[in-house]
Amino acid sequence: MGARTGVIGLGMGRYLAHWGRRVGLDVVALCDRDPVRRQEAAAEFPGATTTERWEDLLDTSLDAVVLANDFDAHAPLAVAFLERGVHVLSESAACADEAEGRALIAAADRSTATYSFAENYVLHPHVRLVRAAAEKGELGRITLVEADYLHGMAPEQITALIGDSGHWRGRISPTAYCTHTLSPVLALTGARPVEVSAFTVDAHDPRSAVVMTVRLSTGALAVTRHGFLQGEPDSHWSWFSARGTHGLAESLRAPGDRAWSVRVRTEGWTHPDGATRDEERVPSTVELAGAPVERHFEGTVLLLRAFRDAVEHGAPPLVPVRDAVAASLVGVAGARSLAEGSRPVPVPDVSGAQAAGRR
Repeated sequence: MGARTGVIGLGMGRYLAHWGRRVGLDVVALCDRDPVRRQEAAAEFPGATTTERWEDLLDTSLDAVVLANDFDAHAPLAVAFLERGVHVLSESAACADEAEGRALIAAADRSTATYSFAENYVLHPHVRLVRAAAEKGELGRITLVEADYLHGMAPEQITALIGDSGHWRGRISPTAYCTHTLSPVLALTGARPVEVSAFTVDAHDPRSAVVMTVRLSTGALAVTRHGFLQGEPDSHWSWFSARGTHGLAESLRAPGDRAWSVRVRTEGWTHPDGATRDEERVPSTVELAGAPVERHFEGTVLLLRAFRDAVEHGAPPLVPVRDAVAASLVGVAGARSLAEGSRPVPVPDVSGAQAAGRR
């Protein structure tokens, strides 16, 4: 059997548990405050223990835990499990503020276990293609990266999602849900975020969507758009683009399967023959148990495989703790920028953060 794994939060967590079992994790414990969710998940995972309290899982002899509880409440749980030597896969935001982020980094540094960020957008087909072009040097030095994470929804649906102040979607800043754009940017560039300016898109509906401009430590600029805007990309709500000194790679703004493909253009002056290259590239398929995985599930499958390898074989985390905290703190600094008239706000530098007592 695979690594004994617990799952906390059975909304997104149930989805991750389903795919986790398929890649070889042994889902043995399930946790959610909602009894209906617990009952439904228990039927899908017979033999797994269920509980309302996440603290009960601290003494369940787990190898790993998947955190899919409230968006802004992951860090305390991650710290607690890392202190018990349990490997952590944390979904969405790594931390709610700088203090939580630094405490999380310190806990991960002290732990015998690993911390992985459940950022499947780093692994979506179109993002993999853009990264491949950049890593081959086709684009030259990266200067501008753009990333969208957008939902096209009816006004009443948006209100239902973000209008309840008692739900995490209603209490977080509109800049907070930024890791699906920032994590691919940081993975592509190998940079850290230095400064962010955040802008409301619609002054009449300020919580619905934001644009952030982020200066990176490499000198490049990232422009990210996230929230609720019409024109939702078919590639799992994501669009990605990188411009360099030699060319451009961008996912296609196209319907259906072509949305996962990427246009790569390199300018004629960069080639000995003076001819411009401009082509459409289709991503390779990901297989599971000998069968191709549907495109919008590929990132999740690759993410969970990487987590399994970290737990069972000591592989390095795909998105480690410092990258997770850095991406999350862009949203925190972005909220301050919004509150202060969209002025530039420094993003805390956690790249060299060390565990307490190791300085």
